[in-house]
Amino acid sequence: MKYIESKNAPAPIGPYSQAIETNGFIFLSGQIALSPEKGEIVSDNVEGQVIQVIKNITAVLEEAGLKISNIVKTTIFLKDMNDFVKVNEIYGRYFSDSKPARSTVEVSRLPKDVLVEIECIAVR
Repeated sequence: MKYIESKNAPAPIGPYSQAIETNGFIFLSGQIALSPEKGEIVSDNVEGQVIQVIKNITAVLEEAGLKISNIVKTTIFLKDMNDFVKVNEIYGRYFSDSKPARSTVEVSRLPKDVLVEIECIAVR
């Protein structure tokens, strides 16, 4: 088992790792829209938050020597399912060539009261 930590993604805000690699799989913890530099939420709208979340995911993957196309499964947690269309449109820009399996669920609350969190699994 190998821990993966990128300085280009926000540091964990609790007792967990950004990602763990085992048996060729990389399990990324949920990312929220925190800037890696200041650890602050970057936007108050879901569009800006999704873009930052995907940037954070990309940074962790790059630290592991991977790309977004290595992702095989994502889970999207939304504060409000009414944002699904907006999130899906932005998400689709990044996953136009590769289309990982995905689940999307509405939750009552997310860390730091953000609007979206995405976790994923990648493979070498």
